[in-house]
Amino acid sequence: MADIAKKARDGKKGKPISPILLEAVRRLDALFEIERAINGRSAAERYAVRQEKSKPLLDDMHAWLLRERDTLSRSSEVLKPINYMLRRCADFARFIDDGRICLSNNAAERALRGIALGRRNWTFAGSQRGADCAAVMLTLITTARLNDVDPKAWLADVLARIADLPALRLHELLPWEWKRLREADKAADQQAA
Repeated sequence: MADIAKKARDGKKGKPISPILLEAVRRLDALFEIERAINGRSAAERYAVRQEKSKPLLDDMHAWLLRERDTLSRSSEVLKPINYMLRRCADFARFIDDGRICLSNNAAERALRGIALGRRNWTFAGSQRGADCAAVMLTLITTARLNDVDPKAWLADVLARIADLPALRLHELLPWEWKRLREADKAADQQAA
């Protein structure tokens, strides 16, 4: 919608904007407004607010999209984005039932800004497998950083312990679990001393 306002200020004319798309943006913005209000709260608080405020809006938006889709012809340009959203609605709605999940991926994208992305940056990978390995490593390192875990210390400990750890306990090596267990060990050592 900001682009529409900018085009109007600049005196540029573009394709007419569909009222259905404008309404969809308005509905999505209402969800983002709730998220801005609960940003920084605990996962439990975010879950409670989402159940109370966001879930009804999302359910209403889903029903509205289904109704609008039924009114459109097969050749409508609006049909494609509506079908795209409806196919991914369950994935999009996961944030409603988990207070830890963010509505957007902005935090992850900001975390990756320190890594220059581009075709030339990946030529060292040598192959698709090498590029996949690099992507996995960057994901692990970024996840550690997002959980306030020193990536070098975490990775060194994981590599030292992973071969001897039973498969049922591999979750302990995830950065947030690793940090929690380290903090518990420190507290136990302090009490023993």
